Amino acid sequence: MAEFVDYKGYDKVHALGNSLGGHIALLYTLAHPEKVKSVILTGSSGLFESAMGSSFPKRGDYEFIQRKTAATFYDPTVASKELVDEVFDIVNDRNKAIRIIATAKSALRHNLADTLHRIKAPTLLVWGKDDTVTPAFVGEKFHELIPNSRLYILDRCGHAPMMAHPLQFNEYLEEFLQDVVAANPIS
Repeated sequence: MAEFVDYKGYDKVHALGNSLGGHIALLYTLAHPEKVKSVILTGSSGLFESAMGSSFPKRGDYEFIQRKTAATFYDPTVASKELVDEVFDIVNDRNKAIRIIATAKSALRHNLADTLHRIKAPTLLVWGKDDTVTPAFVGEKFHELIPNSRLYILDRCGHAPMMAHPLQFNEYLEEFLQDVVAANPIS
């Protein structure tokens, strides 16, 4: 992420991530606070997660992938065929699967509870009340540990608020970004 931001020549970024992507956004923010204008997290790992449960994705088993993908949402119909196909392709691409598993294991080993207080950038937390991967109490704990944060918990929502409730998520995001820009206008 740092190489990408530098390559693009961005001065400051809004670091946004869901789940493991949220963990990566947090690690970037902690390593490069001067480059982060704000942080937006949904269902982020970094404190607690239960991503795999008691089983790992089974390569070649489309029905298994379909069930696991649907289980991340309060309303399983959000797991469209296109989304299931994408997850299925990732799981069946050996190199992608190995990278994701290695990154997920690393995230599990690197709990950020002792460092989150160092994040000074305005932070938006949007969590699903029915998230089974990073339950709502995780969002509450992030809110407690990140000083300049605001938290929204969405009813009837699982691990991906931006997919399950895109209109509500976008309202929260737009209001937050407007507040961030108003507090620090570009001169």
